[in-house]
Amino acid sequence: MNVTYYRIELVRVMRDPVSMFFTAVLPAFMYLIFGAAQSYGDTDIGNGNVAAYVMIGMACYGAVVATSSIGGVAAVEQMQGWGRQLGLTPISDAQRVTTKAAVGFTIAIIPVALIYVLGAFTGAEANADVWVLSGLGALLGAAVFSFYGLLAGLLFRSEGAVGAASGSLVILAFLGNLFFPLSGTLLDIARFTPLYGVVALARYPLTEGFLADMTGSGALEQDELWVPIANIVAWAAVFVVATILVSRRGRARQ
Repeated sequence: MNVTYYRIELVRVMRDPVSMFFTAVLPAFMYLIFGAAQSYGDTDIGNGNVAAYVMIGMACYGAVVATSSIGGVAAVEQMQGWGRQLGLTPISDAQRVTTKAAVGFTIAIIPVALIYVLGAFTGAEANADVWVLSGLGALLGAAVFSFYGLLAGLLFRSEGAVGAASGSLVILAFLGNLFFPLSGTLLDIARFTPLYGVVALARYPLTEGFLADMTGSGALEQDELWVPIANIVAWAAVFVVATILVSRRGRARQ
C-alpha cells in the first residue's frame, strides 16, 4: 500500500460533508431515534437489550454504505481516466487497489465507532464480547459490499453510480431484516437478500441466532450460524463474478 496515496484519498473522502453525513451521521441519528429514544430499548434480548440490537443494525448499515461508496468512486475514477493518470506514477495497480480497499475499510470504522460510542452512552447494553465481535462482524461483512459499489460504478459509468449504490442499499436494508424485524414470508425472502447475512452475522453474538418475534405467538425462530455465513459467501461470489464479467464486457466494447 502507498501510504501517501492512502492519506490523500482518506482526507479527500473525509472532506466531503455529504458523503460523511450519509455514511456516519445518518445511521447514528437513526440509532438514536429507533433505538435509544424508544421505551422498548431497555427490553432484554439475548446477551443484551433491544437498543444494542438496533445499534448493531445501524452500524452495519453505515459500514456497508462506506465500503460501497468507496468502491463506486474507484470504478468511476477508473473509467474517467484517473487510472491512466496514476499509471504515470510509480504506483502499481496492486498498490492502487490495496490502498482503495484500505481507505474503504478505514471509513467503515467511523460509523461503527460513532454509533457504538453513542450506544454506550444512551442505554445500549450487551456483554463485553458482544461489543467486540459484533463490531468486527459488521466491518468484515461490509467488506463484501466494496464489490457491490464497484459493480454499480461499472454499470452506471457516471457520478450517479455512487448515489444509485447507496440508494439501493436502503431498499436492501428493509428487505434484509436490518431496519425492522420481519416475520413469515417476508423473513423467508429476507434470508436470500444481500444484507441479511451481514447483519445476522454481526448480531449473532447478541442474539445467538434468535430472531425477533413479530407475530405475537411467542414462538422464536433461530438461524444456525451457517445461514448468515452462507449468505455472505454466496453474495460475495455473485458480486465478484458480476464485477469481473461487466469489466471484461466494457473493455471488449472499447
